[in-house]
Amino acid sequence: MQHFTKAGLLVFGGLIAAGVFGIDTQKTVAYQLFSFLLVLLLLAIIRSWFFRVRLTAQRDLPQFATAGETLQYRIQVQNNTRKLQRSLILRENVKLHPPSFETFLQAKEPGHEKRNRFDNYVGYPRWAWLMRTSAGAKIAQQSLPPIPPSLMTDEKLTIKNDNSSFSIKMTLTPLRRGYVHFTGMTFACPDPFGLFNALYAIDRPDTLLVLPKRYPVGEISLSGSRKYQRGGVYLAMSVGDAEEFVSLREYRPGDPLRHVHWKSWAKAGKPIVKEFQDEFFVRHALILDTFTDQAGGELFEAAVSVAASFACAPRSHEVLLDLMFVGTQAYCFTSGRGLAQTDKLLEMLACVEVCPNKPFEQLNPLVMGHLASLSGCVCVLLNWDDSRQHLIQSLKNFGISLLVVVISQTDLEIDSSKFPEVHVLHLDTIAADLEKLSI
Repeated sequence: MQHFTKAGLLVFGGLIAAGVFGIDTQKTVAYQLFSFLLVLLLLAIIRSWFFRVRLTAQRDLPQFATAGETLQYRIQVQNNTRKLQRSLILRENVKLHPPSFETFLQAKEPGHEKRNRFDNYVGYPRWAWLMRTSAGAKIAQQSLPPIPPSLMTDEKLTIKNDNSSFSIKMTLTPLRRGYVHFTGMTFACPDPFGLFNALYAIDRPDTLLVLPKRYPVGEISLSGSRKYQRGGVYLAMSVGDAEEFVSLREYRPGDPLRHVHWKSWAKAGKPIVKEFQDEFFVRHALILDTFTDQAGGELFEAAVSVAASFACAPRSHEVLLDLMFVGTQAYCFTSGRGLAQTDKLLEMLACVEVCPNKPFEQLNPLVMGHLASLSGCVCVLLNWDDSRQHLIQSLKNFGISLLVVVISQTDLEIDSSKFPEVHVLHLDTIAADLEKLSI
């Protein structure tokens, strides 16, 4: 498919048809068309064997991309030959990740409910969709203008040409969140008939992280008082407690040795220790429900996007935000107050995966272990069953300020008098529902 052009595929199809109808040379002249098309293709293929070129290229990728948002980047191409190169086409090579058999069985491509029973049973449209999205991005090929040679010969002198390189703009559309792995580039040069491409590939590995889609969300104010944080705030590049220094005082039995102020002890002739102020501040949790059997399903992807939207929502720089979810293990990432920035939370959400074989109760120990330090909590759920209701009720019993959103395709029956903090976001109107929620 990379070698043949569209015209070449048309000629190849005509060759097969002429071969079928031209078997009996006594009753039809289709064999003449077969011979003509065969000679055309053979000439085009033989010409590609003599294609010689040496090119180098360098990508200039952005730091991040966003799922569904088209972006443009540039590639610097240089011709390292003594010949002007014309009619080249640049194609990006992206690594494919074939799905596992379990993923293939569980996945449902968009519009699967409208397909006939045979397609749903065999699953070829589903396989094609999975393979297409596994690449992570769709990159349009670009036709290159004539590239001058890097070395030009003038009589017996070889002169280096500084204009032998140029920059071309590429268009990329992310198909999913996560990493896009570039493996290299392919330069195609068609034959004079425009039927068959000679290919020249170069290795140029690179990666691009695609962040989840995000929706506009206003500042969500959760009522909740400051709480004592044991050990203070851990700074990003330090080890140990980062407490706020208050004053010096005399040693008391039980004071840790690392708090001794040795210079003051030397001056006063008695043990002097440093006194620190305990840290009290607001800490919120962002809990993401990953317990579903639909890998890559619309509900889970929408939940990740909503969680990313809340992670990016405006909040005071004094507020810590803990992102909690369960993947291969329980994860808790913290941002704010000198710790990781919001970008780090988005990177985690870009790579989060579903937990198809674990119960929702696996999340409870992670949340309960942080309850003593939490002031508020935002929960993004995929269902509203007994186990999820039990977790929300437990958080309410501890006096945690809550905001709960449930992503659903259908209307859910929720007792608003018992759970006034629970809101349903419909899959088709998430942006509008979030806008109402943030007012």
